[in-house]
Amino acid sequence: MLQVTNTLTRAKEPLRPRTPGRLSMYTCGPTVYRYAHIGNLRTFLLADLLRRALEAGGTEVRQVQNITDVGHMTNEEFDRGEDRMLVSARLEDKSPAEIAQHYTEAYLADAAALNLRPAAAYPRASEYVPQMLELVAKLLERGHAYEVEGTVYFAVESFPGYGRLSRNTLDRLRAGHRQAEADPRKRHHADFALWKAAGPGRIVKWPSPWGDGYPGWHIECSAMSLATLGEHIDVHTGGEDNVFPHHEDEIAQSEAVVGHQVVATWVHGAHLLTEGRRMAKSAGNFYALADLRQRGHSALAARLLFLQARYGSQFNFTWDALAGAERTLDRLRSRVAGWARGPGPEAGGPAGAGGYEERFWAAVDDDLDTPTALAVLHQLEGDESLAPAARLAAVTAFDRFLGLDLAAEVGQVLPAGAETLIAGREQARAARDFAAADRLREQLAGLGVEVTDTRSGTTWRLRP
Repeated sequence: MLQVTNTLTRAKEPLRPRTPGRLSMYTCGPTVYRYAHIGNLRTFLLADLLRRALEAGGTEVRQVQNITDVGHMTNEEFDRGEDRMLVSARLEDKSPAEIAQHYTEAYLADAAALNLRPAAAYPRASEYVPQMLELVAKLLERGHAYEVEGTVYFAVESFPGYGRLSRNTLDRLRAGHRQAEADPRKRHHADFALWKAAGPGRIVKWPSPWGDGYPGWHIECSAMSLATLGEHIDVHTGGEDNVFPHHEDEIAQSEAVVGHQVVATWVHGAHLLTEGRRMAKSAGNFYALADLRQRGHSALAARLLFLQARYGSQFNFTWDALAGAERTLDRLRSRVAGWARGPGPEAGGPAGAGGYEERFWAAVDDDLDTPTALAVLHQLEGDESLAPAARLAAVTAFDRFLGLDLAAEVGQVLPAGAETLIAGREQARAARDFAAADRLREQLAGLGVEVTDTRSGTTWRLRP
């Protein structure tokens, strides 16, 4: 059974769906005012791996990922208190709706390039404002919120469990910890906005019982998750920066409304670093998938690179490491294609892949231990005692979790004359005529064929 680290308990626990065989998962999605950077995408990869692992074990997963298309603030470094959606709209001379649509489409394209399986639903915050208003009204009615001049705040002291996810208890929180929301009108400095009064000139706003305004960031996810998945959600994923205040506040809002625990398991991915610092748009040290492509790298090389570290560990991105992942991906695809062209399971070598399958899936079930899973894959790759068909079958199964398209080159056909050149090169190598072998390699390269010599023979692949 798959075990994951539950942020709520700080323990590794079996992931047991409330309904056997069917699991609900809510994934914090992108804020669509700019292109997602690869640090964001690493966080979304966590949810994809979790889902793939569950589906490989026969569990049906209903995943919902929100799209935040209503501007909101976080307490990132260099935050100047501006609504980012409106800033982007002003800079690009587009309406907020046009900005949101453009970057939503860009995100979905990036997710597809990274082989993230599509969610069952992508609710957009702007479409769930009525549900948000309903939640705010209920919180007011039940004494968990109060209104000041058109802004409605959640009263954290009314919710005894506040702080249990992040361990940020009220007595440890200092005044002004929410720089963008510091307001002397609050009853407690840790109170947070559920609904904000619209200031003069604000473009994106909605009518409410408290006057024109717009939702706070945290109420958006409570409304969308409850509306799409109901009052019991098996697992909620996000980045470690979401733990506080976002997910802490989401728990308070949702549970104060429904009266019981909503999310059973919280799973958070660690930050991607670059030059030793957290990759962030606000810090200006980020890369999008387009930046990787401009340097000749593929999205799936980035996926492989991210798999080399556990989701709960911070990982430092470098261009050299990405280039290494690209080479590894090329090699694996070439080997898989070679195994597909090899003899069938009846021709020599064990018919199965020994204990490799057991060790691979044991690593996956152990809190998504992708580095160990990759190590097993590489050991299988180098085990020449196994029949090609056995290795092909095992790696094909592994790739349903890894999502690297390792069979991308299976079925390629050699151009005319290349097969004769390969056979001649093998004869030259057997005769130790390496000069002739090198000449034949160059002729093959001219036809777009790259050859690689292994202990079990020569493999080839087509190059663009």
